[in-house]
Amino acid sequence: MSKANGEEFAKASQIEKTASKADAVLEHVAEAARTAAHELSPLEAVHGYPKAIFWSLIVSMCVIMEGYDTILIGNFYAYPQFAAKFGQFVDASGRPQLSAGWQAGLSNASVVGCFIGGLANGWLVTKFGQKRVILAALGVLSAFIFITFFAQNIIMLLVGQFLCGLPWGIFVTSAPAYASEVLPLSLRVYFTSWTNMCFIIGQLIAAGVLAGLVNTPDQWAYRIPFALQWTWPAFLFPILCFAPESPWHLVRIGKLDVARKSLQRLQSSEASAKISIDATLAEIVHTNNTEIELQSGTSYRDCFKGPERRRTEIACVSFAGQVLSGSTFAYNSTYFFQQVGLATSETYYLNTGGTALALVGTLISWFAIMPYVGRRTTYFFGMGTLCAILTIIGVLNVWTDKGNVDMVQAVLTLVWTFVFQLSIGQLGWAIPAEIGSTRLRQKTICLARNSYYIVAVISQVIQPYFMNPGELNLSGYTGFVWGSTAFLTFVWVWFRLPESKGRTFEELDLLFAHGVPARKFKNAEGRRKTARGGVEEVGCAVVKQS
Repeated sequence: MSKANGEEFAKASQIEKTASKADAVLEHVAEAARTAAHELSPLEAVHGYPKAIFWSLIVSMCVIMEGYDTILIGNFYAYPQFAAKFGQFVDASGRPQLSAGWQAGLSNASVVGCFIGGLANGWLVTKFGQKRVILAALGVLSAFIFITFFAQNIIMLLVGQFLCGLPWGIFVTSAPAYASEVLPLSLRVYFTSWTNMCFIIGQLIAAGVLAGLVNTPDQWAYRIPFALQWTWPAFLFPILCFAPESPWHLVRIGKLDVARKSLQRLQSSEASAKISIDATLAEIVHTNNTEIELQSGTSYRDCFKGPERRRTEIACVSFAGQVLSGSTFAYNSTYFFQQVGLATSETYYLNTGGTALALVGTLISWFAIMPYVGRRTTYFFGMGTLCAILTIIGVLNVWTDKGNVDMVQAVLTLVWTFVFQLSIGQLGWAIPAEIGSTRLRQKTICLARNSYYIVAVISQVIQPYFMNPGELNLSGYTGFVWGSTAFLTFVWVWFRLPESKGRTFEELDLLFAHGVPARKFKNAEGRRKTARGGVEEVGCAVVKQS
């Protein structure tokens, strides 16, 4: 070997040793941060991360608008003034009705828009970051609301619904991703599922507005609910101008100094005393590096490669399970109430009560279920219970002399709503936000939400045909249909849904890379294995806990 070559080899060896030493230091600091994250209780995290909690709540409030519209349009079909303006025929009782085709079209217009908006968001956030994309979406939504408010015919209304769906799709996929990236491990499930709470708040507001305006004699009965949608952009836009960007996004694009400043805005001095900002940053960098070593890219195509394919499947089916559990039937309950013979005023009061029950179910889930019960267990038993309720609704429809059976069926849809929010209503949002790798998190959530939208479009196309008196007129027998899809999802959960409670993102990376079966996730420990000489390899050692 020549002298020059020898000097180059020595220099390269020195650089490699320095890099190895830096990696070792990074791993040590990151490991300390992970340990501290596991030890941080929810109460300590609340005290240590109040600013992160605030910004997570504000971003998630954008979802209120989609929740508001979800119940608004579906329940307008039984609204006398709306049906009189946009209906196509008069039924045997002399009531104006929208045809099943137009019901399906209006219900799905915003869903199609949300699908496109959510898919685009996976690319937009990677390029521009969460903050700028959300602000732009709020501005665009403010303009599109004019179309629905001034709609003169059903076609104009359908176009307005579609266009409003574009920014809604952005909000609903950004909110859980942002929450999972700015909050510590012990708060992750609460504030990713807070997105669902915002959905419920939107539905509760809409239910209250509908109940309050049902006896208004003119077009303002349905125009005022549309106009109220302007409230949220006007309130949220100026506040979100000051929101910090996700530190995970900043690390992925190489802006470590900006990421550190963002962490300073999210962590209080109390949190920094236990988990320093530098340690938190080191954990983010180390997790990002691990995923690069595990060949985790950042494109949609990467979501379907290797272990990511399994993670994408879990996220997609968990989210789509919200529809497969029968939500299209239960959440359009006012139309069901009307078809089984309840008075218009009764239907909207019951609908408001059902939405309030959903809110109560969410709170009980947060304080009595999530801290103690795993994601897999909660989802499994929740889906099984929903399946049973839907089947009972179908069985009750067998009676020819119904008596009070109609009211019992109506009450069971409210019980369904309560159980839904105790279980999969929360976890349908939380699981996709934590199950994907950090480099693909936004795209995994977008794919999961779009899986929800695909199933929702299909269900909203066929649901009016099940219920409409001019079509199949199945009434309560519809419970058998959705009870069957709920049962199939129940079986899937047993074989495919792993336990992710209490896992850091790097632990999940390694467990999936090692191919740990779903039923063994709970009792497996993910860690990086070390080869001889202390040189770290990327992999996973799975150790069964006693």
